[in-house]
Amino acid sequence: MKKFLIGGLLGCLLLVGCAQEPAALTVMTHDSFAASEDVIAQFESANNVKINFLLSGDAGSLVNRAILSKENPIADVLYGVDNTFLTRALEENIFESYHSPILDNIPDRFEFDPEYSVSPVDYGDVCINFDKLYFEENGLESPESLEDLTGPMYTGLLVVENPATSSPGLAFLLATIAEYGEEGYLDYWQRLKDNAVVIVNDWETAYYSNFSGSSGQGQQPMVVSYGTSPAAEVIFAETELDEAPTASLVGDNMCYRQIEFVGILNGTQNRALAEKFVDFMLDTSFQEDIPLNMFVFPVNEQAQLPKEFSLYIQSPENPAELPLEQISSNREGWITAWRELMLQ
Repeated sequence: MKKFLIGGLLGCLLLVGCAQEPAALTVMTHDSFAASEDVIAQFESANNVKINFLLSGDAGSLVNRAILSKENPIADVLYGVDNTFLTRALEENIFESYHSPILDNIPDRFEFDPEYSVSPVDYGDVCINFDKLYFEENGLESPESLEDLTGPMYTGLLVVENPATSSPGLAFLLATIAEYGEEGYLDYWQRLKDNAVVIVNDWETAYYSNFSGSSGQGQQPMVVSYGTSPAAEVIFAETELDEAPTASLVGDNMCYRQIEFVGILNGTQNRALAEKFVDFMLDTSFQEDIPLNMFVFPVNEQAQLPKEFSLYIQSPENPAELPLEQISSNREGWITAWRELMLQ
């Protein structure tokens, strides 16, 4: 009997490898995370792991949750912190350093942390989208600068999101600071206020209720959204479209570039698997899955873009950007000053 058991065990090891229960890896991310099931399944199968995605609100909420739980981390990996909140995460030391070999295929301009606490995964531009039909029917030229938006011909035509409650709203606020400086951005917002700019709390309300270019029922033909939104309009249209019904305003400093990062959380008990998952997010299989799921651009230069991105997206030559340290030191003060001006 003993020989039979030993023989059976050896046979298991030699023939089928004694299949083990898959390990568990928890990835904390924002609510907008999306990936194809077959792509995630490929990683799970190759590494005998089950991934649990822990959705944690927007980028700001995601970082706050990770900081609050850093003494007893509730995840192994965090994906979705962007360059508007990155310094806060780094200051709280929530990540373990990891230099992925796949970073060799990613341009240096996306790597913000010399200690490799995080690795860049994707980027996108927050831009003003406009309803092409409205502008055509009303004989309006599209604005070419932020200052143009304060002109009387555009009175009441722009809806923006509250930067205290919305990621694109914050990005647009930062674009105005990049353009006008800390001394001039509030004066600019006063001019927008005088020009009847409409403010809502979130992107969903702005895009699907206020913007005329999506539902056709909204009152504003311009909205703070994403540079990839025109492609999404084509892809998700109920009837096939020859061209996008919307376009983006991409003048200098009119768009703010957001970069999203992934990092291994301090205290993980699955360091080896966490490293593999970071590599996986940076490699071409996942990178090529990003555009049509999250409508942002991959950072890996070897990743191929879908045709819709080439046909329907306008990319800014000079997107707005601010130093991370400046954002970290002033973000809350900028938002508070904006709220006092715009919401009172």
